[in-house]
Amino acid sequence: MSQPIRGAAQRGVGRLATASYAACVEVTVVGAGVIGLATAHALEEAGHDVRVVAAATGETTTSSVAGAVWFPYRAGPPEKVARWAARTRAWLTELAAADPAAGIEVLTAYEIDGAPEGAVPPWWAAGIEVERVPAPVAGAPLAWRFAAPRAEPARFLPWLAGRLRRPIERRSVADLAAERGDVVVNCTGLGARALVGDAQLTALLGQVAIAAPGAVDRRVTVTDDRTPDRIFYLIPRRDELVLGGCSIVHDGDVPAADASLRARIVAQAAALGLAIGEVSCDRVGLRPFRPEVRLERQGRVIHNYGHGGAGFTLSRGCAEAVAALL
Repeated sequence: MSQPIRGAAQRGVGRLATASYAACVEVTVVGAGVIGLATAHALEEAGHDVRVVAAATGETTTSSVAGAVWFPYRAGPPEKVARWAARTRAWLTELAAADPAAGIEVLTAYEIDGAPEGAVPPWWAAGIEVERVPAPVAGAPLAWRFAAPRAEPARFLPWLAGRLRRPIERRSVADLAAERGDVVVNCTGLGARALVGDAQLTALLGQVAIAAPGAVDRRVTVTDDRTPDRIFYLIPRRDELVLGGCSIVHDGDVPAADASLRARIVAQAAALGLAIGEVSCDRVGLRPFRPEVRLERQGRVIHNYGHGGAGFTLSRGCAEAVAALL
């Protein structure tokens, strides 16, 4: 029986961290995806006066299309991402136990990577317990097993928004400097490319297929990234499965779903012996990828964007880092 490997960052991350600050600061958060909402939530917990302004909310955000299972995918730098991810994992795990209405469940996750037995744990496991175990699917020898919180965006995003003191202001923002407040937090995701002229920000297209649960164990999520350009993942929800995926550089608006990509994803599920149900639809979104998450303060503006495929995974950790910059 393999033994769990513990990272040093595991100690002390299980509590909801609410720092005390010397004074209440008036803050405008721009963006209402999971990064913007989690940031506003953490800043209100810290005692600040927060408003959220966004052109898109709820089902019109990129966050609404996300698989939303904890896994640090396409985000950097590694040492900071591992720390932010461990903090967010602890927060999501506590929310899962404290309030079922938040739409979070803790699943058993398997990451199949093709590494041999006795391999060094992946970089993202610095703050969590992982085990090297036989993979629970066909044609794959070993996998890393760990507990992974999974959020349902259709429940979690409204849950976060509903706990803010003010309703979200629905409008576009063209100039961060023109927004009210002592501090403005830029959580605009891919929108930051035009808003602040960030040429390092790239759109990565993601497409998922939504299927009926079939005979799949809905307590388990599986990722197979042995072939990076043919990554596969299965994420169960209450009434459906989310099957992916891809990460393709894309220039332009969100395209229509690709039928050949759906066929490839379904074929990979079959090859792994996953008895999924009927596929009902596809969902497509653009991840805001940057070589490194931009989390820094410039005058009265704090930037918090570029989380790639790890918005839900980094949301609380980055939110608390923003709070520390106040």
